[in-house]
Amino acid sequence: MWSTQFPHAIHIVEPGFGRSLANSDFLRRYAKRLLRAAHSERSSEALPVLRRIVAMQVTPEISVAELHPLRRSLQLKHVLHTLAREVGFASWELCARQVDARPSALLDRYRLELGMFRDFETNWFPDMAAAQGWQREHGGYLIAYGTQAVAILAH
Repeated sequence: MWSTQFPHAIHIVEPGFGRSLANSDFLRRYAKRLLRAAHSERSSEALPVLRRIVAMQVTPEISVAELHPLRRSLQLKHVLHTLAREVGFASWELCARQVDARPSALLDRYRLELGMFRDFETNWFPDMAAAQGWQREHGGYLIAYGTQAVAILAH
């Protein structure tokens, strides 16, 4: 059976993103990284971030296609607000005050995006309910990823 605990031997892809970092500091650093990607001339880097901003209705009056040529006008506050909404807060101001009291597992989705679990096998599921059913039989550390879930398979 796979371990249901956080894998201790994670691969650190980006320095400064370890689990010992306060949640609010992690989100600030991650937001800066996403902002650089949003400003990129390469659509393959910019579009995933722009889609997230639009999906979280940070710019509700504008579509991804309309935002793309305006992406250089995006500021850190837009990305911070996006991340706050992704983790369940209405605004970055509220998130910044309360997120440090939450478990660091709240940010495991972003650690997954940074490649910190790339040393482990993964098993993807359409939703958390399916993942939890599989976990009861096989184990694995579960991470919610939007509406999907992923099991990190570590011994």
